[in-house]
Amino acid sequence: MAKNHEPEPGSPESAESGAAADALREALTLAGIVLPSLSPDLGSPNLALVNLGRVRADTALRLAAAVRRGADT
Repeated sequence: MAKNHEPEPGSPESAESGAAADALREALTLAGIVLPSLSPDLGSPNLALVNLGRVRADTALRLAAAVRRGADT
């Protein structure tokens, strides 16, 4: 039988998605963009997923513009 390989609380793997969500939130704040549902996905800690959530169309357009500006540099 396969063993569950979830990381231990406090391990680097369990903190990875939280750190990524924090870094993204900080960068988006600098661009004047808020993703209200941005958070680590605690349902699958071994995958270190980040939940970006749903946003209004105007926020998605501002996010796309910020990404394009960053891609041009």
